[in-house]
Amino acid sequence: MTFSLSTGRWLVDEPENLVLRPRDVRFDWDGLAPHWIPGEPFATHVFNVMHLLLPEGERWFVEVFKEALPLVTDERLREEVVGFIGQEAMHASAHQGAQDHLERQGLNPAPYVRQLEWFFRHRLDRPDGGRRWLVSRLAVIAAVEHVTAFLGQWVLDSHALDRAGADPTMLDLLRWHGAEEVEHRSVAFDLFMHVDGRFATRVSAMAVAVPFLLWQWSRGVRFLMANDPRTTAKPRWRDLVRTGKRGLTPSPGQVRRAVMTYFRRSYHPSQEGSTSQAVAYLASSPAALAAGQ
Repeated sequence: MTFSLSTGRWLVDEPENLVLRPRDVRFDWDGLAPHWIPGEPFATHVFNVMHLLLPEGERWFVEVFKEALPLVTDERLREEVVGFIGQEAMHASAHQGAQDHLERQGLNPAPYVRQLEWFFRHRLDRPDGGRRWLVSRLAVIAAVEHVTAFLGQWVLDSHALDRAGADPTMLDLLRWHGAEEVEHRSVAFDLFMHVDGRFATRVSAMAVAVPFLLWQWSRGVRFLMANDPRTTAKPRWRDLVRTGKRGLTPSPGQVRRAVMTYFRRSYHPSQEGSTSQAVAYLASSPAALAAGQ
């Protein structure tokens, strides 16, 4: 039995010994409205930031995990790491497709994306960093994966997006991705614990990861809103509070509570989220079904 932070309820009947595998999905963006949550440019761009931030970030995850793979001595964990690598590579590809569509709509993401590319490919690339640098990066990825698993469970539970008339193809992308984040939520944490596992390193990484994510997300929203030719609105803190109350975005309180659970010594990702709910969505996802997955 696990507790969902996004819904405040206990979740039961979790499947065991899942085999993680990438699902070769495709999304058709031709009919996507610029503000695919009708009347909500702010909420739309809160999610659109993912298409700018995630492709490069998840490619970096893949490279770090490939570097760590020779250190894995547990066969079960090795299989999960390989499955994680495949899923993250597919996530990067899917969000890259959405990013390309934003550009066709007149939202040129290049300035923002180029900065991210430099950060991940150069600032975080230290060929002579050794094992300590590898451990630090694994700890950061484990922290980020805690946040993405929370977001994945949140979007699976968010019926408000359906009621608001959000585009079904975009919702499928978010929920397919979110379901796989919930499905593999323990892998990055288990890999870090296998290679190092020190509590101080784990919590220090979260203390670094959260400010970085908040900074990049807020920069991304401001960038998209400023370059959106269809709105003159500027993002404000109260917009996040308002959309959080409507259930269109995670509320600040939900995010704070999710992050704080990571600082418990007894924390493990399996304590949160619903694998059964994630697997059920993956079995019904329109994109996954179309791909024969």
